[in-house]
Amino acid sequence: MADAAGRVPLVVANWKMNLVPSGAADYAARLVARLGEARARLERTCEVALAPAFPALDALGRALRDAPVALAAQNMHAEVSGAFTGEVSLAMLEDLGCRYVLLGHSERRQLFGERDTDVAAKAARLADSSVRPLVCIGETLEERERGETLAVVERQLVAVLDEASDGLAERMVVAYEPVWAIGTGRTATPEIAQEVHAAIRSTLVARLDAAGRGTRILYGGSVKPDNAASLLAQPDVDGALVGGASLDPDSFAEIVLACLETL
Repeated sequence: MADAAGRVPLVVANWKMNLVPSGAADYAARLVARLGEARARLERTCEVALAPAFPALDALGRALRDAPVALAAQNMHAEVSGAFTGEVSLAMLEDLGCRYVLLGHSERRQLFGERDTDVAAKAARLADSSVRPLVCIGETLEERERGETLAVVERQLVAVLDEASDGLAERMVVAYEPVWAIGTGRTATPEIAQEVHAAIRSTLVARLDAAGRGTRILYGGSVKPDNAASLLAQPDVDGALVGGASLDPDSFAEIVLACLETL
């Protein structure tokens, strides 16, 4: 968890295409209430963000205005503006007060054909923005079985680093999400997660030197209240990207509290 490099843990809820805008305020209220007495410690030692579907961003942002919880988006387009029906621009996310945006989530890569170059172009767009890229990388089951895990995550990461300015690379967050563990109930063991995170750290340090030691690397893949603590206790696991378990505010709060307990 957080160490001498000053990495502040980050726990992100990815609602995916679930929940509706009318329930955003209730979710936020329940989450903040559940965190309760831990709020002051949370504000000092850990960061939390919620990534709803686009229609809920405004309502959730309003509900979180006085809460120690940031707003994140699930995706964005690489172009500034234009005739891209159904897409969302960086300016729109900035206007809504987003602090983070997920880029290259495995579902975007697998279901919508996003390539490494597409993810890199989106990340590069954030160079002069207050919105930080949360770049998702990870291997499929077939790639893992072929022994290609480390090569795949390095390729995906380097594609973004090659296009990112120095300042952007230093603000980037990386999320390792083994595709075979997303929504399957299968979770990488803490040892597997640490092995891959350590390799990612080595690539970051080789490219960014001291800044690479300060880059946060989150784990994502069937993170739940009962396995969060063991995953988050690993030295190079700096937080979690939570999917299904984040749809219930009480469940997500348990994961946040587990993060605090590892500090």
